[in-house]
Amino acid sequence: MASHQAENGQATARNASDSYAGFSRFEIELEFVQSLSNPLYLQYLASQKYFESREFVAYLEYLQYFQEPKYLKYLQYPGPTLRALQLLQEERFRKDILIPAVVDEMARQGFEAATAGLSR
Repeated sequence: MASHQAENGQATARNASDSYAGFSRFEIELEFVQSLSNPLYLQYLASQKYFESREFVAYLEYLQYFQEPKYLKYLQYPGPTLRALQLLQEERFRKDILIPAVVDEMARQGFEAATAGLSR
């Protein structure tokens, strides 16, 4: 989806001149930030100790630019994505995401939000 938007001239990359394997930096950051809405992926990152790296935590802070309306519009699931990005700013959450009950609760809340309003 991200590459389709960029090809149509809809995406305005923060660093448009950067290209990696044919993808713009913006496309790569968009794909990554959207993956943060997956609680199991967050747990994986924590288990691999990514959240212990000051550089990685700084990168998560940098990604806060996705809250700006001109970038927010590219997020497929803005609510869960931005919520996860916000929670990842908290050291306590970066540790708690290793707890299975925390992951389960995030997944349950995400499912409920995604299915709210659907008829049964």
